[in-house]
Amino acid sequence: MEIYELSKSFPSEEKYSLTDQIRRSSRSVCTNIGEAYRRRRYKDYFIAKLNDSETENTETEIWLTFALKCKYITQHAFNDLTGKNEQVRKLLCYMMNNPTKYI
Repeated sequence: MEIYELSKSFPSEEKYSLTDQIRRSSRSVCTNIGEAYRRRRYKDYFIAKLNDSETENTETEIWLTFALKCKYITQHAFNDLTGKNEQVRKLLCYMMNNPTKYI
């Protein structure tokens, strides 16, 4: 939600590119986790959806880097959000490496 709120300040010419992409990838992290959890009885599917979530998390970080380089966000906002992004990545990796705790 923080990324969504922050993206409201992006220039209008970014509406169908950076704004749309960063919103889509950041939301996809959550939806893939939800889908993984609902299908947790299938270990391979669980891990695959968590992997999709990690991939979207990485994409979000790349879009944040573009936003920083284009000066749409501050260094402070970038550091804060990429720090949170890294925490999510670590949790996803833990879950993928220890699926039996969730199945």
